[in-house]
Amino acid sequence: MKKEQVRARIEEVGIIPAVRLGSADEAMFAAEAVSRGGIPIVEITMTIPGALDVISHLVKRAPNMIVGAGDVFDSEVARECIDAGAMFLTSPGFDHRIVEFALGASVVVLPGALTPTEVTRAWKSGADFVKVFPCALVGGENYIRALKAPFPALPLIAAGGVNQQNASNFILAGASALGIGGELIPKEAIRLRQADRIFTLAHRFVKFVQTARSHLPHPKPEIVRQA
Repeated sequence: MKKEQVRARIEEVGIIPAVRLGSADEAMFAAEAVSRGGIPIVEITMTIPGALDVISHLVKRAPNMIVGAGDVFDSEVARECIDAGAMFLTSPGFDHRIVEFALGASVVVLPGALTPTEVTRAWKSGADFVKVFPCALVGGENYIRALKAPFPALPLIAAGGVNQQNASNFILAGASALGIGGELIPKEAIRLRQADRIFTLAHRFVKFVQTARSHLPHPKPEIVRQA
């Protein structure tokens, strides 16, 4: 799948499930469950033992799933993730070398940022989206709303503390997508192999995004990058 298609699919679905679990088997179970629940996107974090094998397995087994790599901290790991088949790269913070590598490899990149300065640097570096992390700890949807005032068309992803109570508010505040971890993939549901529970949560979060977007005004023109 081409970079433009991956980016468009992330925008369309509006949810990036972050899989941060204790084993490769658990990660694959979670990825398949959220996909069946209507979210064909998954971020496999590098904290999972055998994460690269998980990415490779999912890419081969589920060709319609957008499989990305999370918690990528350097360009060498980024290269290994892309070699395994990762279609996007993301990290909690901003590292221009990872963004530059992703650009050279024509892979979608979602660097993390928090302050307005970091957001500006991440966007000007060529990022496809900027992941605001940890969002909930610094004001939640109000912080996203504050960032959107000077950056009205910059595609922000709200991550860190997104749950069923605030998901809709993040979209209404201007977030293009949501990064969701344990609230979508509860560890208890993984331990008990409750695929239906994860399926239900995925379906619920999809509805939150769709309903909130239906109340948004028409989108503004995209920001023109400046050197």
